Amino acid sequence: MENKKEMRKWLEDFNLNHPLVIAGPCSAETEDQVLKIAHELKDSKVSVFRAGIWKPRTRPGGFEGVGEIGLKWLQKAKKETGLLMGTEVATAAHCKLALEHDIDVLWVGARTTANPFAVQEIADTLKGTDKIVLVKNPVNPDLALWLGGVERLHMAGIEKLGVIHRGFSTYEKTKYRNIPEWQIAIELQNKFPDLPLIIDPSHITGDRKMIFEVTQEALDLNYDGMIIETHYDPDNAWSDAAQQVTPESLKQIIKDLTIRKTDDTTDEYSSKMTKLRANIDVLDANLLELLGKRMKVADEIGQVKKDANVAILQNNRWNEILGKMILEGEKKGLTEEFVLRMFKAIHQESIGHQEKIFNA
Repeated sequence: MENKKEMRKWLEDFNLNHPLVIAGPCSAETEDQVLKIAHELKDSKVSVFRAGIWKPRTRPGGFEGVGEIGLKWLQKAKKETGLLMGTEVATAAHCKLALEHDIDVLWVGARTTANPFAVQEIADTLKGTDKIVLVKNPVNPDLALWLGGVERLHMAGIEKLGVIHRGFSTYEKTKYRNIPEWQIAIELQNKFPDLPLIIDPSHITGDRKMIFEVTQEALDLNYDGMIIETHYDPDNAWSDAAQQVTPESLKQIIKDLTIRKTDDTTDEYSSKMTKLRANIDVLDANLLELLGKRMKVADEIGQVKKDANVAILQNNRWNEILGKMILEGEKKGLTEEFVLRMFKAIHQESIGHQEKIFNA
């Protein structure tokens, strides 16, 4: 699959002067609920109404969606409001039913993207469709797997494609429900700059209070749109209550978002950026130089450990370093999350160096 300007055509056809907005409840619960929310979003910047019909649950016993009957509710909502309708599909059977009910936007969920066999079945079922098909990132931070899902759909002749960034699962406790790992989405954007990229702040945050913050960060990174879970009574929603916002809150979020220019061609801007980027280049080179020197010390430590027959991993020392660096990082304006990720990567590289010494 190659990047082509035509990838953006379906998005450009909306003819919007703002990012694409997809919104609606996590789950379709009742016909009245679907219609009420759709009507509240009708006269807003929302272009696509979303609602989960089939809900994959991590553990059994939870609400797993109303099933096919919900598609009829979406049809009725489309007829009454004129909004396009969207839902998640996870199987070939879901796809067939969604097509039969003329659903406009389909997306492949994170759990499904992680399974190439399931994605291929979906691609085979949707072959040649003119519907918009979006692919959420897989639950694990794997860019190749994410792109692989898009490529399978592309090979099936589906032209209206896009991706949704909903964050990645982690065993670590963070402020996010699913950590963004922005660099993965940025790398995808670099490879396919014309493939529409949509942020899902609801699943990244798991907390309605953080929706605006994450959406703004995405727009600052040139994302093309957002998909935000919206419910008139979020606290009593049948699924993912904490991450849903009211239609009124959604409208305020959209109003408060700042849309950035993609560039500035003035001489003043260009001059300032040239100087600052030159400084960054020097600092980056110095960082690599320092990291190289650090690894040489790690090699020496590895040799001393090997000569004394001492294990490579020293947990007490590692925890001591980590705690110290977090405190030092805070003094320098670095977040704990960043310091943790950076020093874990450095620590892993140091272990790799020492393993080479042990195995030499």
